[in-house]
Amino acid sequence: MIAEDTLVQIVQRFEFLEAQMAEGTGDIAVLAKEYSDLKPVVEQVRDYQTLLADIDGAKSLLEDPEMKDLAAEELPELEARLPIAEHALQLALLPKDEADAKPAILEIRPGTGGDEASLFAGDLLRMYQRYAEGMGWRFEMIEEQMTELGGVKEVTAHIKGENVFAKLKYESGVHRVQRVPTTESGGRIHTSAATVAVLPEAEDVDIQINPNDLRIDTMRSSGAGGQHVNTTDSAVRITHIPTGIVVTSSEKSQHRNREIAMQVLKTRLYDLERARVDGERSADRKSQVGSGDRSERIRTYNFPQGRMTDHRINLTLYKLDQVMQGDLTEIIDALTTEDQAAKLAAMNV
Repeated sequence: MIAEDTLVQIVQRFEFLEAQMAEGTGDIAVLAKEYSDLKPVVEQVRDYQTLLADIDGAKSLLEDPEMKDLAAEELPELEARLPIAEHALQLALLPKDEADAKPAILEIRPGTGGDEASLFAGDLLRMYQRYAEGMGWRFEMIEEQMTELGGVKEVTAHIKGENVFAKLKYESGVHRVQRVPTTESGGRIHTSAATVAVLPEAEDVDIQINPNDLRIDTMRSSGAGGQHVNTTDSAVRITHIPTGIVVTSSEKSQHRNREIAMQVLKTRLYDLERARVDGERSADRKSQVGSGDRSERIRTYNFPQGRMTDHRINLTLYKLDQVMQGDLTEIIDALTTEDQAAKLAAMNV
């Protein structure tokens, strides 16, 4: 049962914000943000309260000789809806991750497995591109280093759209592939891996950087297989001295490269700070679905069996072709549900 006092306080706060905005007092942008965040919660609260009132009303009608038959018929239907309404309200009351609505920076790198790992990293890149396209998101390459075989040495992309980080945040970790490489003449199955990192894009209000902490170098840019080499030293490399984080950008415009590299650097520093805060907040963070531990093997793609297994939630799907074509909705929904269940359990401890 959810405490009625808590629900009353939420509705009162929402109505206060509504009145403040109507009067035009206070910081409208700040008020509007809190109002927007509270609105779906209040809708669930009111639905829940209406249902409770309907149940009480039906129970009272059981004492009325003329209405008791109708009430007796209606009451079980109302009571059957109560657990569903309570669950929906509990989900709405879960603490929100402020980063969920943000765009994301996607980084993919090959792990163990040589050329095959690079080719698999390229497959993952195309998988996420197709998923983003299906979601109506904008997918922009920031840094792309390819191998001569068409694999990925390293890639960084910027993904913009609605709730990008909320959907992709569970993708961070080690992705393992089992298949016969195109370079394998004996038909043997090889195992290789690639790492994926999904970081919420930082805004200026999220992270401040001391210019004295930066070393900025310009250098010559090079593309895949020696192609697309710029004739000017336009590429930019920024080193954040306190953390040792190094970011590069290789567009044709040096000014644009500085902007891109600074944005990626802010995002990585913001991610470090989020990890630090989360670590302090939860001692068992690594056991959670959304821990973001990038050394953790999270998923296996077995091509001979057409099977994809997510090891965190023991989910196995025999539709690997569709998954590699960007059909990630079932996986992401399952991970989201599992994470919500874990948070609900923690709230009820």
